[in-house]
Amino acid sequence: MGDFDFLVIIESLPFLFDGLLISFQLTFLALLAGLAWGTILAVMRIWGPAPLRWFSAIYVNVFRSIPLILVIFWFYFLVPLLIGRPVGNFTSALIAFSLFEAAYYAEIMRAGLNSVSRGQVYAGLAIGLSPRQNLQYVILPQAFRNMIPVLLTQAIILFQDTSLVYVVALSDFMTSASTVAKVEGRLAEMYLFAALVYFLICFSGSMLVKHLQKKKVA
Repeated sequence: MGDFDFLVIIESLPFLFDGLLISFQLTFLALLAGLAWGTILAVMRIWGPAPLRWFSAIYVNVFRSIPLILVIFWFYFLVPLLIGRPVGNFTSALIAFSLFEAAYYAEIMRAGLNSVSRGQVYAGLAIGLSPRQNLQYVILPQAFRNMIPVLLTQAIILFQDTSLVYVVALSDFMTSASTVAKVEGRLAEMYLFAALVYFLICFSGSMLVKHLQKKKVA
């Protein structure tokens, strides 16, 4: 431990904090977009006409069968070709994460929607709600509430996966830590610190998930 220089960590904190903010921002935005699109896919899969059910099933199976890092590469090079102008690495990473995570959130929400009892569905229709109103006011709120622990678990995985954006040169927390490690020649210190930060954030999230699960059971 005498050879460790922890001062380099302290001196690099502002730079590392900026990277951590990018990781949090990417996680939060991809979570919102992925959950919204995933919920639509889940609704299509359960109640949509046959073409929409097929589209949803194919979408989910394709994105769950390929590595996330490949999806990031695809959209980093593909989006500029489609729109005819370059986009930032953050934008392309956000699109890739949102579309990729939607496949997982779709399956989570499909389970949540199926967990709502038929009695609740029929009760909503019985009081005069239209199918859309029944979905909006009765089914979806219960589905979200039932799936909160699983949704948070997927959010933790999403936060960990943001470390893959180094492939498009986006300065997230892990990339920032790697940059300092290489420039200062302090790989052990920086990677240990990065591991500690990831552990504290993800462990805290896991504890929150366990608390919610116990509260739900109680």
